[in-house]
Amino acid sequence: MRVGSSAGEPLNPEVIRWADRVLHCPLSDHYGQTEVGMMINNHHALRHDNKPGAAGLPMPGLSMAILDEDLVAQPPNMPGVLAVNIPKSPLYSFVGYWKAETPNVRGDWYITGDTMTRDEDGHFFFVGRNDDIITSAGYRIGPFDVESVVMEHPAVAEVAVIGKPDPVRTEIVKAVIVLRAGVEGTEDLKAEIQQMVRQRLSTHSYPREIDFVTSLPKTPSGKIQRFILRGDAR
Repeated sequence: MRVGSSAGEPLNPEVIRWADRVLHCPLSDHYGQTEVGMMINNHHALRHDNKPGAAGLPMPGLSMAILDEDLVAQPPNMPGVLAVNIPKSPLYSFVGYWKAETPNVRGDWYITGDTMTRDEDGHFFFVGRNDDIITSAGYRIGPFDVESVVMEHPAVAEVAVIGKPDPVRTEIVKAVIVLRAGVEGTEDLKAEIQQMVRQRLSTHSYPREIDFVTSLPKTPSGKIQRFILRGDAR
């Protein structure tokens, strides 16, 4: 193998290192939707910087921005919804759903429904689906950031992070973890994972609740169905 691209779930650093160690090839992330196709890539055939953790750069022919709820473009590193500027994007082709309204088109913008940031160099970084963003004690927390840290623990095989309703904080961060074979899910292990997130991210981002499970609910394409986990947590 010369190169590899990841799809389904955002590519975390642990998987990138695994690909380098086991497959001996660069593994990069990219981003797209059924409605529009591929929108953001770490292009294998185009020369550009490849930043670990980044979804990449816009496909040639697409003009994209990070917007707030009022469709105002956000400054670098400020989270907002990813949107495509339709008039400025000759490759944009989605016109709507058959016999249905298209609520994700607002004026000149196609609204993806995904929260991202963009750095000073124009690279896009996935934060989470708008529905997946966790609001805890006034903080907006991207589940992908927490999942990336939890995946660094050698006992963890898979993880999904969700928000669980809480009367004081609005939501608390909850991690649902599949452990590697032969590892026992103990209270000491929970505390170890929590402390790891505290140290690498922040106090408000650590999972106050952790469940160990044998598997995570997924679509046929491998995307984690977080809405099922959120339903179970209510």
